[in-house]
Amino acid sequence: MEKFSNFIFKYRWLIIVATLLLVGMAAAGLPELTFKSDYKTFFKEDNKQLKDFLELQDIYSKSDNVAFIVAPKNGQVFNKKTLTAIWELTNKAWLIKYNSRVDSIANYQYSYAEDDDLMIEDLILEAKDLTEDRIKKIREVALSEPLLVKKLIAEKGDAAVVNITIRLPGIDKTKEVPEVANDARKLRDEMKSKYPDIDFMLSGMIMMNTSFPEAAKADSMLKIPIMLLVVILTVGLLLRTVTGTIATLVVIIASVVGALGIWGWLGGYLTGPSSGSPTVILTLAVADCVHILSTTYHNMRQGMNKIVAIKDSLRINMQPVFLTSLTTAIGFLTMNFSDAPPFGHLGNIVAIGVSLAFIFAVTAFPAMLMVLPLKAKLETEHQSDAMDKLANFVIGHRKGLLISTTAIIIGFAAFVPKNQLNDDFVKYFDERVPFRQATDFMQEHLSGMTTLELSFNSKESSGINDPKFIKFVDDFVLWLRALPETDNVNSITDTLKRLNKNMHGDDPNWYKLPQQQQLAAQYLLLYELSLPQGLDVNNQLNVDKSSTRVMATFRNLTSNEILNLEKKINTHFAEQGSNYELQIASPSLMFAHIGSSNITKMLQGSTLALILISILLGIALKSVKFGLISLLPNLTPAAVGFGIWGLFVGQVGLGLSVVTGVTLGIIVDDTVHFLSKYIRARREKNLSAEDAIRYSFASVGRALWITTTVLIAGFGVMATSSFKVNAELGLLTAITILIALLIDFFFLPPLLLLLKSKKDRLQDQKTV
Repeated sequence: MEKFSNFIFKYRWLIIVATLLLVGMAAAGLPELTFKSDYKTFFKEDNKQLKDFLELQDIYSKSDNVAFIVAPKNGQVFNKKTLTAIWELTNKAWLIKYNSRVDSIANYQYSYAEDDDLMIEDLILEAKDLTEDRIKKIREVALSEPLLVKKLIAEKGDAAVVNITIRLPGIDKTKEVPEVANDARKLRDEMKSKYPDIDFMLSGMIMMNTSFPEAAKADSMLKIPIMLLVVILTVGLLLRTVTGTIATLVVIIASVVGALGIWGWLGGYLTGPSSGSPTVILTLAVADCVHILSTTYHNMRQGMNKIVAIKDSLRINMQPVFLTSLTTAIGFLTMNFSDAPPFGHLGNIVAIGVSLAFIFAVTAFPAMLMVLPLKAKLETEHQSDAMDKLANFVIGHRKGLLISTTAIIIGFAAFVPKNQLNDDFVKYFDERVPFRQATDFMQEHLSGMTTLELSFNSKESSGINDPKFIKFVDDFVLWLRALPETDNVNSITDTLKRLNKNMHGDDPNWYKLPQQQQLAAQYLLLYELSLPQGLDVNNQLNVDKSSTRVMATFRNLTSNEILNLEKKINTHFAEQGSNYELQIASPSLMFAHIGSSNITKMLQGSTLALILISILLGIALKSVKFGLISLLPNLTPAAVGFGIWGLFVGQVGLGLSVVTGVTLGIIVDDTVHFLSKYIRARREKNLSAEDAIRYSFASVGRALWITTTVLIAGFGVMATSSFKVNAELGLLTAITILIALLIDFFFLPPLLLLLKSKKDRLQDQKTV
């Protein structure tokens, strides 16, 4: 170790220059980074639900969409002004890039009988022809048509939707999605300025995809400067060193830039979750510097000159800093067990950043401290007194603390089962995000964003004309509509019933399915031939008409509710005992399934991390006993954290499923530093167990609460994210890290004193 520190001293300028050059080379990879906004990036290519969804997208038309919500401020859609706005918006929406279809009450294909002829035309042909009688007729048709109500028109007639189906080429979605969103926003702004008495909002899958990178960029613009300010204030004020703060800032910025640059060179990309990596790296990189800086100042206060103090700090901290960096990297690498690749990417970027932070902290950081002026301020000595008082308090109340902390740990851990896996992907964004505001309005006035696509396969060409098959589908549709969570069900069977009524002089008694196969085929052919370009039935029927897609829209459901709904639908289908096939898919279903499978995978990852970390600690501390003792303070913080979450929140989403793996590596830091100092005091200084506890508090107590403050501040800043997955991850991680410090200060020392071996007790007697 002495050779290493001498090497740092000898080549300090060369190390600083080399570090800057290497970071510069890594930074050249930053332009290679792209942001993927497609929600499909949350799923692996072999994900069953994703494959099912893509299969339906290939069979029928794609269902990516932009939904324009039209909300007149007077709450009345059915007047000339609002209907004119909807008609105009419908026509202009065809100009949005990559659109394949536009649906609204304006271009709804209204069919009716006129003498012996079947007439099919837009419900609103020309806005200028809107008379009071015509508006009354439009209202009557729109509010009585099951294909429109709660889909394109609100039940109360106070809001409407113009839905644009988008067919992205898929060549470069990083450009295609923003292009569509920009077109939609320009059109929205144009309509807003022309119709100030009407609110126009944007929802739909394309807008959700756009919201991922926008929320991430907005967060980064705000969070990273705040985090840098937190570091400056925390390190600067608590350690009272300007030069130490500057050197720390260089290390953390180099770690963040280096990690993102390397990720760019590796061909990686950013997503919503991985966009939080700079804040996490920034937070974690501080810890190494604080420990080295804190020990350096501690040494200088005891009379050592600067260079000797830095070298001794490296000697003392090299092993614990290496261990903590390694365990933190292992913890974050467990995120690769996640079923959602973006979390794996977050783990990989942070692991790279933590590794770089360690390298810079033990090379460039001490080199900078050797070059920069550094003075120890004796007036801060009272901080050590505070740690001495804390140590004496813990030793004096060891029994009471051990009993009370154990009771508190068990008490909170008992609430862990209260947590339920529940996700609502619309609520991945908080109320500040326009997409969330629009979607909440849509849920309140029209329908939710939860959709299920049900593909019924008759197993024979032109099966859609078979009266038995269409009756089976229609019965299923009626059953779906009767479910309390259903908002709208769109089925070809409603069109067939309406056509049958039209062909019988619009007699309401004939609003039923045609009984003959030939008749059904004729109706469908006649209907298809009458439809304008862009409004065909490919969104409901496959090419050979053997299958039909039923689109069901529900109120915004949580993942548990969606899984229960899927089970209910499959059970009902099985009970019918038909020979037909049913395939269910949708983005809502994909997110619901990934949440439950992710928990299982992350438990496997966390278990592996725990085993690896425990083995590492046992080897590093040269003691199986201390390796086993370390398990308690390493495991209990996550248990208490999830217990508190279960008590006050009770809902665990996709982001929280990775918390145990993430925090495990970070929590170990405190335990390693405290235990390594305790063991050093026992083995090298031959101190009694009580004095070894005092030594641990005096040498690392201050550094631990400073690093914990920085970590809590860092993850606390992350908790303010408008992207809920990152916000919850940040909040629970901050809570868990605080608990870890309290456990290491008030539970671990009494535990060490309780578990003294006979050899330790004999040594203590000799010391006395």
